[in-house]
Amino acid sequence: MKLTELTEEGALRAYAKMLNTLSVEPVESILAEDFCYASQVVLAELTSKQAFLNYIRLKLQTVAEEKATVYAEMGTIDAFGKQRPCVILAQYDKENLVGLVFAKVENGKLKRLDLCVIPSPRLAVRSGEYPV
Repeated sequence: MKLTELTEEGALRAYAKMLNTLSVEPVESILAEDFCYASQVVLAELTSKQAFLNYIRLKLQTVAEEKATVYAEMGTIDAFGKQRPCVILAQYDKENLVGLVFAKVENGKLKRLDLCVIPSPRLAVRSGEYPV
């Protein structure tokens, strides 16, 4: 895939694959240097590619060690005034939905990911697809 062809859905697919395989490899090359990661349940944003990679590597390692299985499913939701692709997150069980992730792509790179608990992940249209 050429960098200029990266879409929100493609970026989210890479993010879902990262979570489903517990490897940063799918997202590492598509992150913008000034990448931002925000969560509605954490006050501080991560504001660089390196800060996110440092954070997510530890997070993935913890998930693996604790066997706290994460499921990242592709989906769509009517949010923020339009139909948007998203990743629907579940933990321990595919029906234990815990959040949604939205992406912003800019200049062929993944610029931003937002982890949201509002809107509810139960409002998303589930695809049954868990990228690996």
